[in-house]
Amino acid sequence: MIAKERPMDANWIIAAFVLIDTLMERLGHHRDVRAQVPDSEVILIAVVAAKDFQNHHERAVCIVRQTRSLSGPIDVTRFNRRLHKLADWLSFIATTLGAILRRGEVFVIESLPLPVCRRVRARRCRKVCGRASCGECAAKKEKFFGWRLHLMCTPSGIPVSFQLLPAAFHDVTPVHELAVVLPPGARLFGDKADTSAADETSMLADTGVRRIPVRREKMQPHAWFVDAIELGDYRHTIETVNRQCEKMGMERLYARTNTGFELKVLAAIIALACTNMD
Repeated sequence: MIAKERPMDANWIIAAFVLIDTLMERLGHHRDVRAQVPDSEVILIAVVAAKDFQNHHERAVCIVRQTRSLSGPIDVTRFNRRLHKLADWLSFIATTLGAILRRGEVFVIESLPLPVCRRVRARRCRKVCGRASCGECAAKKEKFFGWRLHLMCTPSGIPVSFQLLPAAFHDVTPVHELAVVLPPGARLFGDKADTSAADETSMLADTGVRRIPVRREKMQPHAWFVDAIELGDYRHTIETVNRQCEKMGMERLYARTNTGFELKVLAAIIALACTNMD
């Protein structure tokens, strides 16, 4: 029995296209008049693939083409070639969306394992190599080989800052750099993996951002009782974002090159932002 494709949300696709097309126009993108399918629609296909087809580009191109949602015809080979040429624009859109939607004084941080291959195949992997790519997911109690995505979001789950690092890097490593974009006085809620008393003190002194992670056993509790209460509420956001990323297949991404892998991660971040927007 052949499984049916999950129906796409037409309203979501229209809203995402308007957002992407408007951003590219305002950011100075010049459309190639010879192209039957504009660049904004090429990026839209990648975002739809991330949201509804677990980043399976061939399937997304086929379904979007069948629904007549494009301005003209395009095949998978041409789509992939044009998408790689738009790599800078994908990164630009994801970063710009984060800057525009970065509102309020409360944010959450989460890290996601992005395996490139199984640990048993690590020695034969050509895309990444070395001990820096060997990581461990404490929540799932499993080791993996590849990358780790560090994601900073609003309480509604909109990504405002992100960084892709080798899997061996600790969760605390990129927090300072990610927190630079936050306003002074902001509070950053995290999980146990983000716990480091010395790093919390230095971050508060350097950026004015107060980090509030889940305390480990035998650690000094939070100075403010209200922090522990709010932490319980915002952990729900962390878990929700994690489930959304798993649903989009971010932990099972497949790409032939590192550039292709990064493109799929960026498309998933844009899809997450479009999904969690008010």
